[in-house]
Amino acid sequence: MRRPISLILLFTAGLAGCIASTQEEVQLGASYAAQINAKLPLVQDPEVNAYINRLGDSLAKVADTRNLQWHFYVVDSKEVNAFAVPGGYVYVNRGLIERFTKLDELATTMGHEIGHVTQRHTMKQQQKSQGIGIGTTLACVLTRVCSAPGVGDLVNVGAGAVMAGFSREDEAESDRMGIAFALRAGIDPRGMINTFEILLAERKAKPDGLDAMFMTHPLEESRIQQAKEVIAQIPAAQMVGLTEDTPAFQRFKAKVKSLPPSPAGSR
Repeated sequence: MRRPISLILLFTAGLAGCIASTQEEVQLGASYAAQINAKLPLVQDPEVNAYINRLGDSLAKVADTRNLQWHFYVVDSKEVNAFAVPGGYVYVNRGLIERFTKLDELATTMGHEIGHVTQRHTMKQQQKSQGIGIGTTLACVLTRVCSAPGVGDLVNVGAGAVMAGFSREDEAESDRMGIAFALRAGIDPRGMINTFEILLAERKAKPDGLDAMFMTHPLEESRIQQAKEVIAQIPAAQMVGLTEDTPAFQRFKAKVKSLPPSPAGSR
């Protein structure tokens, strides 16, 4: 999927100087989402969209203290990844959903992405990169605009600036948030560890198969151990009766897998 350099320029209009107010964040996120949604191959199936939004809303309502309007999307791409846009927009790629085996894996992944929004990580990176990072990175990893001629240097500068500050502290904090949000929603937070194990096993089997996922979500043994330690600190009484899986999730996954093949260029 090749995109003109003008797409990147559209994404780079942002904030400089200080982190925006919630109102400004919502406006910025809506602008990003409108451009992303116009370019990405989003799944349009009503059943799939209804499920992803029900699950997302169940997590957001126990996570959000700013009363944002949340929006959840399935991207029709075999690429394994998930992303969040400031203001309450969360995207999960079809390729990642197809690798999940249980509800708790999807829920903790979405909780992690919600955490990036509630903790305003992308807004902080917008400030650090002074307008080039967030939009460029989203254009790169969501639409594969990086393959466009003449775009590589710009993308590398922007993506590097953002992801360098998005690697350890922010990822660990979003892991903690994903664990907490799942627990509040009555879902087993150990699904996060299961997801880590699935992705690590696939990385060993196909070293280059998950490049986008590990570029935007670095997965190191220390990060996994930290998540295990957070879960180990949860009182045993709170871990009783939590939901690991549901028939509704299995129907959702089967529906996603039954969709026509993803568009060419989306892996």
